[in-house]
Amino acid sequence: MRKILAALAFLTLGLAQELVVLTHSSFSLDKALIARFQEETGIRLRFLKGGDAGETLNKAILSKGAPIADVLYGFDNTFLSRALEADILLPYVSPEIRNLRSELLLDPSFRAIPVDYGFVSLNYDRAYFRGKALPQKPEDLARPEYARLLVVQNPATSSPGLAFLMATVARFGEDGYLDFWARLRDGGVRVAKGWSEAYYTHFTLHGGDRPLVVSYTTSPAAEVYYSEGKYKEPPTGNLFPELAFFQVEFVGILKGTKNLEAARRFVDWLLSRPVQENIPTEMWVYPARRDARLPEVFRFTPPPPGAVRLDPARMAANRERWIEEWTRVVLQGQDPEAVRAGRR
Repeated sequence: MRKILAALAFLTLGLAQELVVLTHSSFSLDKALIARFQEETGIRLRFLKGGDAGETLNKAILSKGAPIADVLYGFDNTFLSRALEADILLPYVSPEIRNLRSELLLDPSFRAIPVDYGFVSLNYDRAYFRGKALPQKPEDLARPEYARLLVVQNPATSSPGLAFLMATVARFGEDGYLDFWARLRDGGVRVAKGWSEAYYTHFTLHGGDRPLVVSYTTSPAAEVYYSEGKYKEPPTGNLFPELAFFQVEFVGILKGTKNLEAARRFVDWLLSRPVQENIPTEMWVYPARRDARLPEVFRFTPPPPGAVRLDPARMAANRERWIEEWTRVVLQGQDPEAVRAGRR
């Protein structure tokens, strides 16, 4: 009997409808939840990881004529207008939308549906700075003694990198942000391609040589959670809530999918309460649902007061220019004044 059941299960799996979900490299959910969804729906999920959020969105846009996936997850509010202008997503008003936080509903066409939100922030390694002075204000980061300790992400390919860039625009203004970045460049700031490289390769907590990193306000809680009792308190901390950037991550159904109903069921599932309550300790962001409970470990990282929230229209109008100007100053070594002169 067991052999018959096993054979039937194998045949069912073989005939199951496959749904391809293109995600950023940090996507993670409980395998038991995924297995239950597959068993209950007959939809086999295949997750295609495309790198950081910016890279992943670029892959979806470049494959617009022949989409490589059915669903796109993980593009955020800094890249939202790029996704919408590329016209790669189908509208879908999920019945679960009524349970989401209204302030996260940034796309009235419902092509981009919020799944989670968080705050990009500067993290520091407490052990490294024990007995040493921390920078006291954001401007201090550009001093050589701190710039050479900092690793950031490239805003052209990384959503936290872009979020941090936008936070510096908000802090220093259109004229001042390039001067700040030029001082960081001259002081020896390191630029990584994406978050995983910055955090797990270059951050001192994980064996690197940079004790300051652009990450998330929830990263200290994650370190406690994964330490298996090693840490009773976070080994890292957050710096400068005024530089924290409010980030929303979205899911959307890709145009050209041949699995529309399956894609809709997946979106509904992603917004369901069991999945939403799993998200915090899998991806270390806050759930979009109002009624989702947070894990106890989140007590270590309350949302920062006064986090930067740029108007989506302003981000859409200036994002590409900000990235281009940043690239010219930081990666190409150009003078900020010359770059500003090019605007006129």
